[in-house]
Amino acid sequence: MNVVALVSGGKDSCYAMMKCMQYGHQVVALANLMPADDSVDELDSYMYQTVGHQIIVSYAECMGVPLFRRRIQGSPRHQKLGYKMTPGDEVEDMFVLLSEVKRQIPSVTAVSSGAIASDYQRLRVESVCSRLGLVSLAYLWKQDQSLLLQEMMTNGIVAITVKVAAMGLDPRKHLGKDIGFLMSYLHKLKELYGINVCGEGGEYESLTLDCPLFLNARIVLDGFKIVMHSSEAIAPVGILHPLAFHLENKAESRSSSGIDKTTEICKEKVGFVFEVQGDCLHRCEATCQPAAEVTKLDEVAERRVHISRTKNHNTFSICCWLQDSCETSAGLQEDLEAVLRKIELKLVGYGFGWENVLYIHLYIADMDKFSIANETYVRYITQEKCPFGVPSRSTIELPLLQVGLGSAYIEVLVANDQSKRVLHVQSISCWAPSCIGPYSQATLHKEILHMAGQLGLDPPTMTLCNGGATAELEQALENSEAVAKCFNCSISTSALLFVVYCSTYVPSSERHRIQDKQDTFLKQMRLFQSDKGSIIKVPDPIFLYVLVPDLPKRALVEVKPILYVPEDADVSTGTVQELSCVSMPSYWGFQHAHWHDSCFQKCVVHGKICAVILCITSEVVVKICSESLDGDQGSRDYQNSLQERQMERVSRFCIYLLDKIYMQNNFSWEDTENLRFYFPTSVGVPMEALSLMLTNAFNELAEMGQRVKIGEEPIFNLVPVLGAGRSATSMDDIITCELFALKS
Repeated sequence: MNVVALVSGGKDSCYAMMKCMQYGHQVVALANLMPADDSVDELDSYMYQTVGHQIIVSYAECMGVPLFRRRIQGSPRHQKLGYKMTPGDEVEDMFVLLSEVKRQIPSVTAVSSGAIASDYQRLRVESVCSRLGLVSLAYLWKQDQSLLLQEMMTNGIVAITVKVAAMGLDPRKHLGKDIGFLMSYLHKLKELYGINVCGEGGEYESLTLDCPLFLNARIVLDGFKIVMHSSEAIAPVGILHPLAFHLENKAESRSSSGIDKTTEICKEKVGFVFEVQGDCLHRCEATCQPAAEVTKLDEVAERRVHISRTKNHNTFSICCWLQDSCETSAGLQEDLEAVLRKIELKLVGYGFGWENVLYIHLYIADMDKFSIANETYVRYITQEKCPFGVPSRSTIELPLLQVGLGSAYIEVLVANDQSKRVLHVQSISCWAPSCIGPYSQATLHKEILHMAGQLGLDPPTMTLCNGGATAELEQALENSEAVAKCFNCSISTSALLFVVYCSTYVPSSERHRIQDKQDTFLKQMRLFQSDKGSIIKVPDPIFLYVLVPDLPKRALVEVKPILYVPEDADVSTGTVQELSCVSMPSYWGFQHAHWHDSCFQKCVVHGKICAVILCITSEVVVKICSESLDGDQGSRDYQNSLQERQMERVSRFCIYLLDKIYMQNNFSWEDTENLRFYFPTSVGVPMEALSLMLTNAFNELAEMGQRVKIGEEPIFNLVPVLGAGRSATSMDDIITCELFALKS
């Protein structure tokens, strides 16, 4: 991509440019914001470093690229973490500046910034980029500051301190000093006082005088004076005011440089400095997209729409799908609009909106039409509709048309409050894959971290890593761990449940390696966390593997973890004891048997969470239906020959066993947050018939035990797949259930 680099003069913004070049991008322009008054060194700004701005003008000549500058007219008016377009805010000056860069150099598609740890700054850069249709590049984001500082010095960044404001830093001693010279001292101050060695806490600011991108010349500071802002004894504050400097030409050739190539794009602007004028009060544009033109669902569409909803009053799932056929499906865009509109109406009916949605499962019939799905999706779920953060999301291709459904199927997880905490990083970085658009990396609500589906993407390049399914899985797990760290937890110690989607592009002979890699990775990571003294929040997570036709970007695997993040970081779940004194049910003639325990995995946090994966294999079906099935029939034939009468008994057994687990662990059906039944398309029972069987079984349970309340809508949703199971090598269950319950 062709990049305009936001430069303050500091080491971070310069090194961010170097990382852009490393990952194959071309820096074609620089952009800088400076004080309105040249005599002023520092502004009361939350966004911009301005100390040393007198020297930035020389960067154009040093690098041989055009420099666009704007005098800051605004002030920090919108001071909440998430930014909304605010006339008169200093962020609007950046918008005007980058708008002009884009106008003069239309080939610019990305913006580089040196953000390392400030969400406040990153979110504002991302907001401006989103409004201008540009990609934010933040390759220093969330990097270890000690390693990063060493990396900068090793790779040729020559920078001096131009402001100090921390314990142990004396303006008279330390201003104007080379950062490389101070590096060991900065690490000592980190040990003593906990400072940020890169200055991310405002401990110091720097000015780059030379780096490998300065191909034509380096900057030599001839004179400066120290201006004291505060002389207090503990942490005096002072800045360096440049008095004189000159450029020292370099003899090196530019022929091999990537920058030399970029100047071909705008040769007439090489070394040119342009000051961007204009009033940001008039230039800033509304960020919100026009409201989606949503037509009312016609009667035909309304008859096709089906809804299910769990009964948890605080956090519940709503599912919407179209009962259709290959011949009558209107296509992905129309079908997705129909289900999104129906869910939107349901949310409004409950007194909620999209801002209450924590997570969205987007199931589509054809991954080749992913872009169409995304374009439709972003018309409904927008940043403006979700001021507390956009939902996390997982997108999967399912065999919807093969079972008589429409081209789109949506499941949303809804909360009845606004207490969620959302992590949404749109910048491309080395940290974890970016989420460019209205879907986030993770959402934390009521101590449950719902993580977006993670692919094996290399974060800085956003391309799938090489090496096949196991390499992709390892990268996906590393990406998941990076996200988990932002919530002070680890997938190795806090995960309740892993759902691993496997594409049919993975050869069956390779699938055993997927599970081996997952087990090895988590074991090694858990040992690492144990060595660090981390508390294991969840003793043993449970696993579900699902075989699907395709995944985004033709990925081979996608990992979706759910984590327990207790508010008390020192809490450990320990071992949960079942209630042995509870009388176990014996519905439909089922009696307790020891083999029942082999049918399920469970992860229970006492008094809070109950997660269950229930797997009904063909061998289990033999036991359930032994009185009605031919004992000589090979188990391989069952999946193709199950009769509805036998499947009805299987459905009842599933609900009997789930009810038993609930009773043993002191949970009720009203605690259910989501309840999915995965069934393979080869099972031989129509989806409508299977849905009716489960509905009837729940009705019968309600009549027998009154432990479940039945309304007009089912409390479960059926998910058609190619296969599912508890391991990657045996995704051949007749039916698989995923249950997650959360006590209020």
